[in-house]
Amino acid sequence: MGSAAPHSAPWLLLLLLLLLRAERPRGAELTFELPDSAKQCFHEDVEQGVRFSLDYQVISGGHYDVDCYVQDPLGNTVYRETKKQYDSFTHQAEVKGVYQFCFSNEFSTFSHKTVYFDFQVGDEPPILPEMGNRVTALTQMESACVTIHEALKTVIDSQTHYRLREAQDRARAEDLNSRVSYWSVGETIALFVVSVSQVLLLKSFFTEKRPTGRAVHS
Repeated sequence: MGSAAPHSAPWLLLLLLLLLRAERPRGAELTFELPDSAKQCFHEDVEQGVRFSLDYQVISGGHYDVDCYVQDPLGNTVYRETKKQYDSFTHQAEVKGVYQFCFSNEFSTFSHKTVYFDFQVGDEPPILPEMGNRVTALTQMESACVTIHEALKTVIDSQTHYRLREAQDRARAEDLNSRVSYWSVGETIALFVVSVSQVLLLKSFFTEKRPTGRAVHS
């Protein structure tokens, strides 16, 4: 009974190596500050026929909206949206070259934004060698590797989603806290002014007014 662990060690090592060698599509993931009345562009070299995807979301600032557009190497606009809080876009490159995707906050004159985007190029390679060309069924260990790999991808996507939601909710909470603080200060000042005015008004009611005319002597 005690020899089960040594026999399972090579399989666990193989599973770990397969998971570690799994690669993600080439791309970039970034969170950046976008000032008011500003535009920020990024560039990525894409081969012809390769599919790429863009996911973005405004985390904080203003009405949580931003303009976004994507241009191919010839200058043609393949995607354009205005004042979007979040969106996803997938496109297959028809021309080889440098693709440009830009985020614009030029419509806002006083509020800056915090924007997150995930730009991925190409499809994810199979976790197992020659997995796409196999005609036989996967072994139990290979099936376990694929299942765990898909579960890990789901966990990563969920963590990214919850991280963005947490950052957005925190920004909204801080903005609400600032507004409540300013409103409280304004109410305090207004209450002080009203109290002083009432005191002065009541004092004027009980102030004795003496006649100022001169007495007439006979």
